[in-house]
Amino acid sequence: MEQRLSNTESFPNQKQDGVIIDCSKEEAVAMAVAAAEEPPVTQKPKRVATLDAFRGLTIVLMILVDDAGGAYSRIDHSPWNGCTLADFVMPFFLFIVGVAIALAFKKISSIKQAARKICVRTVKLVFWGLILQGGYSHAPDDLQYGVDIKHIRWCGILQRIALVYFVVAMIEAFATIGRPRVILDDGHISIFTAYRWQWIGGFAAMVIYLITTYALYVPDWSFSVLDADKQLQHYTVVCGVRGHLGPACNAVGHVDRRVWGVNHLYAYPVWSRLKDCTFSSPNDGPLRNDAPSWCLAPFEPEGLLSSVSAIVSGTIGVHYGHVLIHFKAHSQRLKQWMAMGLGCFVIGIILHFTNAIPINKQLYSLSYVCFTAGAAGIVFSGFYIVIDVWGFRKPFLFLEWIGMNAMLVFVMAAQGIFAAFINGWYYKAPENSLVHWIQKHVFINVWHSRKLGTLLYVIFAEIAFWGIVAGILHKLGVYWKL
Repeated sequence: MEQRLSNTESFPNQKQDGVIIDCSKEEAVAMAVAAAEEPPVTQKPKRVATLDAFRGLTIVLMILVDDAGGAYSRIDHSPWNGCTLADFVMPFFLFIVGVAIALAFKKISSIKQAARKICVRTVKLVFWGLILQGGYSHAPDDLQYGVDIKHIRWCGILQRIALVYFVVAMIEAFATIGRPRVILDDGHISIFTAYRWQWIGGFAAMVIYLITTYALYVPDWSFSVLDADKQLQHYTVVCGVRGHLGPACNAVGHVDRRVWGVNHLYAYPVWSRLKDCTFSSPNDGPLRNDAPSWCLAPFEPEGLLSSVSAIVSGTIGVHYGHVLIHFKAHSQRLKQWMAMGLGCFVIGIILHFTNAIPINKQLYSLSYVCFTAGAAGIVFSGFYIVIDVWGFRKPFLFLEWIGMNAMLVFVMAAQGIFAAFINGWYYKAPENSLVHWIQKHVFINVWHSRKLGTLLYVIFAEIAFWGIVAGILHKLGVYWKL
């Protein structure tokens, strides 16, 4: 039989806030009940600084290659096969978008709510993409705006991000929200099986891309351009092939011409810097007299079929986000991340150098997906070691600040809206503006080199400037998010 204690019998002494006190049975019971009912104090999870730093790095790379690529063609986009610094920007964007998607739905319990947020954000991205790259904005040098709807460019950087975000986020939402909490075992494969639907979606996208790229028949096609005398010239490109991966007759371009129309594609493709088109290759230069007609043709580098392939870049990013959620130890995270990063990187290199599938940003080929996603994973892991494991955060604070206000810096700096605003205030002629004066007198003339002056202008007057602005906005708690 259980022995009862009288109400006057005391419990053993209790220690409270470092002081020994006596308490009766009733007091002790009350204290125990209160302690049981009081919710546990939980600390807010520490923000992983690498996420913002990596996003900031991507924005910085975009500014660098867009504004200094004309002076240094080696960092500009590869004219066709191959990979340069500029070719890492888009997959890095999609990679970090994927990581953010994995983290975004942890606190959302309703699929309907998640789907609404995904749709609204997708529409916002498409809207800003059309404004900035559809032809409406002519920043930073042309002081005009407006676009002929007959020639509007429907695709662009933000539109591709919107498509990838929509597909990957919808799969993530429907596969995770309302499902039992994922419990992983010690096996290296468990995280892949736990999120099988995300990988099935990425695999399906790549299968669709590969089948279309290699099986679709590409017929002859025509286009028209204005010559130097403003006369409309008509050209025909002879194709009649399947599985061609060259500039003129690939399925990626054919799909865009059929879906969007040839007038709505990017009018200045990088393939015009190929040796077949100019003797100045890989720099811009006048066309050769014997240049094929397709050197003048439009081509959409952010087109529909290549964006389907880009879904895989976002899927790999989601995987890195899942690792971040489920593995708490630095060593566990890094093992998963480095295994994926190195594996993808090696696959991309093998596919390219065996000539099985060349690395090609314009086509967004499978080897390009693997190579750049692997590079993104390796760089992300390196940032994580230096910033979050070793704690060397201060040298990368400007990247964090830019990453926290990525959309603002993208619009104002990478798309030249702020520079266009400054250029709008000029003396007598548009060339006499503050931006042009700084470029010429503070950088180019001082260093007696247009190439070096341009590079230093981009580093200090754009990247460093917007790093400081983003830091001030961070201190004020001001962020622009879609």
